[in-house]
Amino acid sequence: MKSQDIVVLLKLISMHQTFFSEKDVGDQVLFVHDEYEGNKVSEKVKHKDLAPVDIDKLFSVRALAFTTGISKTQISLSLQRMEQVGLQKLDRKLKLPKTNSKALLEFLAYGIRYVFPAKKRELARGIATSIAAPVLKNKLMSAGELVPVWPNAEGKTKGLSIEPLHPNVDKAISADPRMYAFLALTDAIRLGNPRERNMAIDMLARLFKVSL
Repeated sequence: MKSQDIVVLLKLISMHQTFFSEKDVGDQVLFVHDEYEGNKVSEKVKHKDLAPVDIDKLFSVRALAFTTGISKTQISLSLQRMEQVGLQKLDRKLKLPKTNSKALLEFLAYGIRYVFPAKKRELARGIATSIAAPVLKNKLMSAGELVPVWPNAEGKTKGLSIEPLHPNVDKAISADPRMYAFLALTDAIRLGNPRERNMAIDMLARLFKVSL
């Protein structure tokens, strides 16, 4: 497993919720954030407005590469790895790659901080993540605390840099606030103390619509 595999799995969840879910995941994460200039939320597209061939293209390796910033070769390898371990498989009805959300939540809750740990490093400008991201902002932070950020020259937040799960997370969250919330909550699990981890796990469970 590679850390970018988590990005791909989260993106698949976001896409299935965007195109096939009848209900939004909740107002608490569907926001336009201003941490990265040029990141605008696209208008939601209902799956009934898309022909089957259009849906196939949206979930293609090429499209996933474009929306995540991960190369086509690595997307293909990631899907293969995740299928082998049961974290991804083709949806029986749609015949599109789909994340095993319950299994992924279990890995995020119990394994990711050991397999892909995160540490706060030098002071940098970037995109707020973990407890500083909009999905968790003002819920857990203490006054004067230096916030965790993904290093990015165009970011508007100054804080302690952490290595993201993939260098191109700015691409992965572009026009996708749900994906931003997923990745920020995942970082809260990677970085946080027990209280922060538990809150992030609970929120991801609600957003994934599964339980541990």
